[in-house]
Amino acid sequence: MRTAEIRARFLDFFAERGHTVVPSAPLPTPDPTLLFVNAGMVPFKPYLTGEVAAPWPRATSVQKCVRTLDIEEVGKTTRHGSFFQMNGNFSLGDYFKEDAIRFAWELSTKSVADGGYGLDPEKIWVTVHHSDDEARTLWREISGLPEERIVSRGDEDNFWSMGVPGPCGPCSELYYDRGPKFGRAGGPEVDEDRYMEFWNLVFMQYERGEGTGKSGYPILGELPRQNIDTGMGLERMATLLQGVDNLYEIDETRPILDRAAALAGVRYGDDEQHDVRLRVVADHVRTALMLLADGTTPGNEGRGYVLRRILRRAVRSMRQLGYEDRALPELLPVARDCMAPSYPEVAEAYERIAGQAAGEEDAFRATLRQGTAVLDTAVTKVKAEGGRSLPGKQAFLLHDTYGFPIDLTLEMAAEQGVEVDREGFAALMREQRERARADARARKSGGAVDTSALRTVLDEHGPTDWRAWDTLETDSKVLALLGAQGPVPVAREGEIVTVVLDRTPFYAESGGQDSDAGRLSGTSVEAEVLDVQRPVPGLVAHQVRITAGELAPGDALHAAVDPEWRLGARQAHSGTHVLHAALREILGPTALQSGSYNRPGYLRLDFPWRGGLSATTRSEVEEAANRALRRDLPVGVKWMTLPEAKELGALALFDETYGEKVRVVEIGGAWSRELCGGTHVSHASQVGVVALTAESSVGAGMRRLEASVGIEGFGYLARERDLVGQIAEQIQAPRAELSDRVAGLLERLKASDRENQRLRQQATVARAAELAGSAVQAAGFLVVTATADGGADEARALAMAVRDRMPAGQPAAVAVGSATDGKAALVVALNKAGRAAGSSASDLVKRLLNGRGGGSPELAQGGGLAADQLPQTLGALAGLLGEQE
Repeated sequence: MRTAEIRARFLDFFAERGHTVVPSAPLPTPDPTLLFVNAGMVPFKPYLTGEVAAPWPRATSVQKCVRTLDIEEVGKTTRHGSFFQMNGNFSLGDYFKEDAIRFAWELSTKSVADGGYGLDPEKIWVTVHHSDDEARTLWREISGLPEERIVSRGDEDNFWSMGVPGPCGPCSELYYDRGPKFGRAGGPEVDEDRYMEFWNLVFMQYERGEGTGKSGYPILGELPRQNIDTGMGLERMATLLQGVDNLYEIDETRPILDRAAALAGVRYGDDEQHDVRLRVVADHVRTALMLLADGTTPGNEGRGYVLRRILRRAVRSMRQLGYEDRALPELLPVARDCMAPSYPEVAEAYERIAGQAAGEEDAFRATLRQGTAVLDTAVTKVKAEGGRSLPGKQAFLLHDTYGFPIDLTLEMAAEQGVEVDREGFAALMREQRERARADARARKSGGAVDTSALRTVLDEHGPTDWRAWDTLETDSKVLALLGAQGPVPVAREGEIVTVVLDRTPFYAESGGQDSDAGRLSGTSVEAEVLDVQRPVPGLVAHQVRITAGELAPGDALHAAVDPEWRLGARQAHSGTHVLHAALREILGPTALQSGSYNRPGYLRLDFPWRGGLSATTRSEVEEAANRALRRDLPVGVKWMTLPEAKELGALALFDETYGEKVRVVEIGGAWSRELCGGTHVSHASQVGVVALTAESSVGAGMRRLEASVGIEGFGYLARERDLVGQIAEQIQAPRAELSDRVAGLLERLKASDRENQRLRQQATVARAAELAGSAVQAAGFLVVTATADGGADEARALAMAVRDRMPAGQPAAVAVGSATDGKAALVVALNKAGRAAGSSASDLVKRLLNGRGGGSPELAQGGGLAADQLPQTLGALAGLLGEQE
């Protein structure tokens, strides 16, 4: 049974039993504590914890997940995979243990002809928590399993919580006996390779308190509403139903592995080292495909860095297998064909995906060349200084700056007989992770306020009455006043605090739109709104500075958004939609927005594209955007279900989470149709103007457009006009002729530079002949030392010119120094006879400069020398040649 059918059967089974089918959330998650969705329940967390009222009593989904904590283990065993799919059914205060157990048993053992999976009931084992007599009894009654196949286990295996105070409860797991070829008999406690877990039923029935670990916390009591959260591993079920050994051999993974093996000219199963690399390739290519499809782009931090690392590990593994050509264009189409039956969007977006992946592979190939040169230089220096270990700082530089994997550094250093200070490298990595965790904690807290205090406010008062779409002013009441340490009784002039209101007209930053600015005013207080966020779902928090008086919980306030700020924000957000549509009109549908930011007067938009846009293309995009403004296209808002929006062709942002009903913003109907929660103008002409100000690269295969809009856009154009006028006046040219006149001036400058270069070369040739004729004998060598005006390039040119004029049959050594800003550079050149005499330019430079510098045996250079030491250093050359005798 193919994986896509296993997936469809699961959803159909639960849909027939009253479950709402919920589409998979995108892999990038808005949860500030996570980079990607890493479990099937993550999108349901607000409903399971009671933070937000559930829109349905029971639901089912097949959720895409990525886990990268054990990425180094991928491929080494057949149990680790970074991308996986979790089939789940959820009861949100509806059914509980009995139905959850009945559903799992029925779907698992029901015949294939009747819509089930047809697993042999005699091979199924289950585990229950040792305290859960109810689950044990239900399993006996529903399935008829004998006592010996219902195994009791402790907290480590069969009790679930989220690691923080809140819902928790016992679990019941289903295992399938794959037979003696996979291990020992005796059940899952004896061998979890033979007995493969395929489904976990979580019974959320208790509330836990503070504590650590799996059991270091008190159980506070029963939950008022009990929930069910189950997870059936889709890849694991496919492994069972397809009769293969592991997840790398199922129909969604094995074709990628086989194509990689064919490209590399190896066969899976013949060599364990090859097999590990093939499994890495198969897993990482599929993972990268799904991350790219969901809008993640390669980068240097966060999600982008994870994707970059995955792509580069795949490419590196192919190179280790002996395949030197571009690998991703060969492998990604196979992954696309494997995943498209379940996720048609990977085929629809494939051109964009392929372009981004190809750009990243090309960048990594260049990185390998650059990093190899840096590593070689570092290893040479270590050896020259008599060392045997590459410093951890150098390994970290290669990893952090050049994207060089540590395993690649270890391997290449070992090939040159040098170890790597792994402890030093690991310490620097820990520091980097701590910085990342600190950043995550800051994002999680929404600034300086602990989210636990905000959750308390939400529990007591419910969600904020949010009016940003409807009005700029509300009469409001202060529900809570919070500082870094929690609630505060009063805030006084000059203090900055977080304020929660019962209702607000302020837009909280989201969807790329900056938060509103404005004021809060009361009978005895004035406050400036600095920032507005949604640190927990449903609650709007305002960071404010008290400018006069005092503010306390319970105070009545008038909340007012700055109307000029909101107008600018609406212009910028609508301008972003207009620019996005214009970009797709000119470049095609693959130019899909992958990130944006807008504030009054300014917008930026990131999109996948290989290579920069020409001036002509930028002008065409700008013109298409402003034509839309001139046509005064209407801007409208519609509410509909997510499937209806997709059917209509609405574009969705990948990193947003959408509810049962979504808000679709249209500009000119189908011309621009996007899911969006932002504020917008009512007609396109109100944007004013879109003036492109910059176009740049923000990573391999990713471009960024920046623009000014509204009055700021007109201001930008006015400044450009004034600048053109100033230049035209300075060179005394009519504006219409300005481009040609500037081009002419540049050509004359280039011609002057070429003439100066020619004269310098003539001078170098004349001086080289003079210096060659003044060579002195030392230690069997003709020796020339000199200084050159300018920098290292001039010294190098003179040294080579002198060397080339020395007698061919006699050993010759030339040293030329140059000094700039108090620092000197040194170049040493040897002719062929000098090399034959056993000397080396590289060794001579290193000895003259105490290990600094390097190059080839014929030509080498170095620096770091004080200018006043140059004469003494040049004079030491003859002595060094004598030491070689």
